[in-house]
Amino acid sequence: MQVATAWLPFADAASAELPLSRLLRLALFQVSVGMAAVLLTGTLNRVMIVELSIPAGLVATIIAIPLLVAPLRALIGHKSDTHRSVLGWRRVPYIWLGTLMQFGGLAIMPFALLLMSDPDHVRLGIAFSAIAFLLTGLGLHTTQTAGLALATDLAPQDKRPRAVALLYVMLLAGTMLAALAIGSLLVDFSPTRLVQVIQGAAALTLVLNLVALWKQEPRGSSRMPSDPEGPSFTTLWRSFVAEERTARLLAAIGIGAAAFAMQDALLEPYGGEILGLSVGSTTMLTGAWAAGALAGFCLAGRSLSHGGDPLRLAGTGLVAGIAAFLLVLFAAPFASILLLYAGALAIGLGLGLFSVGTLTETMIRARGEGAGLALGAWGAVQASCAGLAIAIGGGLRDALSHTASAGGLSGALNTPAAGYAGVYIIEIMLLLAALVALGPLVARRRADSPQPIAGPFGLCEFPT
Repeated sequence: MQVATAWLPFADAASAELPLSRLLRLALFQVSVGMAAVLLTGTLNRVMIVELSIPAGLVATIIAIPLLVAPLRALIGHKSDTHRSVLGWRRVPYIWLGTLMQFGGLAIMPFALLLMSDPDHVRLGIAFSAIAFLLTGLGLHTTQTAGLALATDLAPQDKRPRAVALLYVMLLAGTMLAALAIGSLLVDFSPTRLVQVIQGAAALTLVLNLVALWKQEPRGSSRMPSDPEGPSFTTLWRSFVAEERTARLLAAIGIGAAAFAMQDALLEPYGGEILGLSVGSTTMLTGAWAAGALAGFCLAGRSLSHGGDPLRLAGTGLVAGIAAFLLVLFAAPFASILLLYAGALAIGLGLGLFSVGTLTETMIRARGEGAGLALGAWGAVQASCAGLAIAIGGGLRDALSHTASAGGLSGALNTPAAGYAGVYIIEIMLLLAALVALGPLVARRRADSPQPIAGPFGLCEFPT
């Protein structure tokens, strides 16, 4: 048994208070989150753009709305810290609220799609789809934030970083498995089959989260005694951003997050419209992305456990991203599906390395009183920039495609792929800009910044 535990990844995240079986059961809420994410950004975006001919800019804006409200996660976490329900729970009511919003959003979605397929009710369908995306996205954030808080409540102090890392692995694994399952179910695509898949996902969300929460949070749990009052928020923020290297790091995080996210609503439509892939096949692109992100996470964890430099790790992720978008870009002229899947895998790999590297660097800089503020700034910057980039990417694709279809570009550039190619080229340029922002930090690290210490790898926040 000891040998099996030693070889089992993240087995040391378990403790007497939170055994591995109970921790894995709690992590099932991450599977429901991954499943909903696959539907929103791996299936429905392609159906709306390619099958229903909704402008990509509008679809991208709808997808970006949940990301733009991601900074509210700090407020949700605070509310779940201080809330006490009639039954004596603090986290469970918020996890259930998030679960019901996920369920409600997915339940509305089929009717929104039916309305959009009717030429007389397209606008009404778009309005309902925006509500459905917003509900599902808010549900994801609420469930994930309160679930993570519950896991940190239950895990002993020294096990929390490993428990959070395990929950992130479960999110990636759930995303990958959900993409494979949904892609397989939609191989023979039809509107009826899509509605059945969405309804099944909504029902499965309730089941998974019920099993995950069953008897996890003790009733009557109370807050730990508050720490003595520390410096004000204003004081901490001014101190945090006063350092030039911190501002540069946040700039690199924002540019890099925007670069990786600009294609989030476009990769599946690109595979369907340009390479002729089916809905099931393009959904599996999300699975390839998740597999790459999981590989990047594992590589990052191994490197950091051996004292690797998180800034160099983030830079490696940016370089991998450049290679990934080149693969995606050349998939169209070579008509190569293999290049597209390899590109999706490499995008996930690069994003995994970049996100874990920048998050770890932020954690290193945030040691002390400003830890919560720094981690909150990391999450707010990357989520806001990613959301804006998704919306801008869809608009750029529409504008370039319209120009190309009108013959406004030069010669061979007037192709249906021109809109997508323009976005991918901009993403490569943004990745190069992020490398420029990150470079001086790597050079100065050796001189006067603390080096990471080798040891078991863990996280204080999800690198989403």
